[in-house]
Amino acid sequence: MRIFGLFICFSCMIACNHSAKLNPENDFVEYIIQAGEQYSSNNTIRIVDSISEMKFIARFDSTAIYTSLDSINQYDIYKLYGFSDNNTMHHANSARIGWCWLHQKLQLFGYIYNDSVRSSQYIKSVALNTNIDCSIKVATNKYIFTIDGTTITMPRTATIAKGYQLFPYFGGDEVAPHLIRIWIKDNSVYK
Repeated sequence: MRIFGLFICFSCMIACNHSAKLNPENDFVEYIIQAGEQYSSNNTIRIVDSISEMKFIARFDSTAIYTSLDSINQYDIYKLYGFSDNNTMHHANSARIGWCWLHQKLQLFGYIYNDSVRSSQYIKSVALNTNIDCSIKVATNKYIFTIDGTTITMPRTATIAKGYQLFPYFGGDEVAPHLIRIWIKDNSVYK
């Protein structure tokens, strides 16, 4: 609990203070990862309490196309959206949808931590410049990831559906090679 509180304080210090840019026609928030950065704009702290399903629509444009400096990093999975779980830090317990540009396709993954052990599973490839329906359902012992009708399940060891929101992040060994834009419309369901 103390670590969670310290994380919140630290994150508030580094979180972007920009107000969210909403498109008034469809309520999408534009997240921008600047060249040379990892964190996106509009990543202010938000507690996620008693979530049953995180539902959102995402859209990537051609800025999602990149070439890693180190070719092995092309396989790295960057983070789109999700939440920490079990009232712990996200590297202990969390569920997110991840993405990478690989083999000339935008590929999406289920990306989790269970008791500090990371795993990922391919879900599907999607087109640029299209709305992508995404969902992460929380069940007793599993996460159910759905992207445009394709569903996978991954194990869940957490017992308390509580944590904090996780936003777009270009993380790993490298920083964003150029400006990356992602739009998200959140339609989450809380208990």
